[in-house]
Amino acid sequence: MTYLLFYLLSLLPLRILYLISDCCYFWLYRVFRYRHHIVRKNLTDSFPEKTEGQRRDIERRFYHWLCDYFLETVKLTTMSRKEMHRRMQFPGIEQMNADLAQGRSVCILLGHYCNWEWVSSIPSHCPPQTQGAQIFHPLENKTFDNIFCRIRTRFGSKNIRKDDTFQTLLRWKKEGRICYTGFIADQVPGYKEMHYWTTFLSHPQTPVFTGAERLSRILDYTVYYVDLRRPRRGYYVGTFIKLTDNPGALPKFQLTQRYVEMLEATIRRNPPYWLWSHNRWKRTRSEFDALFNEQERHRILNKL
Repeated sequence: MTYLLFYLLSLLPLRILYLISDCCYFWLYRVFRYRHHIVRKNLTDSFPEKTEGQRRDIERRFYHWLCDYFLETVKLTTMSRKEMHRRMQFPGIEQMNADLAQGRSVCILLGHYCNWEWVSSIPSHCPPQTQGAQIFHPLENKTFDNIFCRIRTRFGSKNIRKDDTFQTLLRWKKEGRICYTGFIADQVPGYKEMHYWTTFLSHPQTPVFTGAERLSRILDYTVYYVDLRRPRRGYYVGTFIKLTDNPGALPKFQLTQRYVEMLEATIRRNPPYWLWSHNRWKRTRSEFDALFNEQERHRILNKL
């Protein structure tokens, strides 16, 4: 029933969906105040240099965009390839396609910024003999998890559960399958995954996922960052920027640090379009230090 509702809504033109989004914004922000305390704290801590008025403006624009993001994702259920190509463009993807043509598989790094669901349309721009994929963590709500997994595969990309990532990509490599895999690595890792800590958005002790770097080193992937922009409502641009052809030659964690710096630059350029409702800094270094003894901390922090 939920998927049927998604399907029927997706048949509406985006201009109508944006009218619905405007109504949803009022209820989400003004009435239900969805995760309001988390959003406000994240913005206050991330932008201490901004005035209260500036942070409130980012806050309002964030909630408006969040409603747009959801309705745009609903639209993805039936959006044609032609319309997607008009609304979601990827400058620089030709360079990635050249790497794929030379037999190099690719790791794509991005964040929860702009409409990351529309990024799943990348396969419609790539050679048909290659395989696109995205890593995902299953949602707690099984109905929405099934719907989002179905939507993400519309343009030929495959979903890989986070826990199955290494086995799947290693199998593809052994089979000689050339692939490009998207990693959204800006969420908070579990304590046993906290291999690297850095400064991110004015937070000096931010733990960062390092899985993309570890896999790229092991599997010898070329690595790109996708710098997302929203020039206007209903249109996105994802510019492909090559980070390295040889991740194994870089110092440990340099690739992860470069990703963090580029994502922060993307967010600071236009802050409302990041997922501020995520409790990004709920786990702290002090709690990490309290949970593990010195030997365990050394093992976790040097896992790469």
